[in-house]
Amino acid sequence: MNPVRAFLKLVRWPNLVFIALTQILFYYCVYIPLMGVEQTRKLVWILSGSVFIGAAGYIINDYFDLNIDQINKPDKNVFGKIIHRRWAIIWHFILSLLGVLATALASGMHHWYIILANIGCVALLWFYSTSFKRRLLIGNIVISLLTAWTVLILFFLFTEPRNAIGAAGTHTVKFFRIAFLYGGFAFIITLIREAVKDMEDMEGDARYGCRTLPIVAGIRTTKVYTMVWIVVLFAALVIVQLYVLQFGWWLAVLFSSICVIVPLAMVALQLSRAKGVQDFASISSLIKWVTLTGIVSMIFFRIYF
Repeated sequence: MNPVRAFLKLVRWPNLVFIALTQILFYYCVYIPLMGVEQTRKLVWILSGSVFIGAAGYIINDYFDLNIDQINKPDKNVFGKIIHRRWAIIWHFILSLLGVLATALASGMHHWYIILANIGCVALLWFYSTSFKRRLLIGNIVISLLTAWTVLILFFLFTEPRNAIGAAGTHTVKFFRIAFLYGGFAFIITLIREAVKDMEDMEGDARYGCRTLPIVAGIRTTKVYTMVWIVVLFAALVIVQLYVLQFGWWLAVLFSSICVIVPLAMVALQLSRAKGVQDFASISSLIKWVTLTGIVSMIFFRIYF
């Protein structure tokens, strides 16, 4: 493997593409139809900031997880073989700095709190890698909040500070509701996936003193915990479909039912039967599909608005 491919693998380039896709879809399919004000320059800078910070987070996570990954994912490790660990730290700081600078260019002093928030994201990713992920549920919650933030940051960026919390008008209220709808979806689906990953990586995590839920409480309890969140998300998605039916959004409901709700039910079914690492890996892949189709459903706001 050449250094460029190794670097792209290190920063999880498919996940970075997913971050970019999420923000692009939210901008063009939700923000533009509702607010009608082109702010492409802001989108480019905030998207760049999100991707840089995300890449820095993946690098520092792998840096501190080297020993664990040699057990859980021996074939995916590029440290030592291709990329020196010292360079990982350098790239982490470079990408983090670029991410904060891009955020500043997108936000300006008018939205100074977004710059502080993304500096906080950099700090959270560092502490997640060094300690939070080894503590009971804290790491899962942190990653879920950061995932939700990739959507919510656009609401705060494209809304005037005085209107970010209060309702300035009908369109702002709709923008607020849709942003938090998708932010909530991202939060819950990430909680589910992180719990499944904890069960998948239990062997390596246990050897190096991690206190994830399956290690502390066992696989059975973790399955129950995960199933509760699946039921919550399933119920929320069904309620949303029943709500939009009154507006005649039949195509959106059909897509969501087939591509999001049914696969989520399959996640629950497979989880109830899962026993080994391969089972949990398969469930994790299915959760990625649910996440992708859930985000792609933003397209229907472009169609119906």
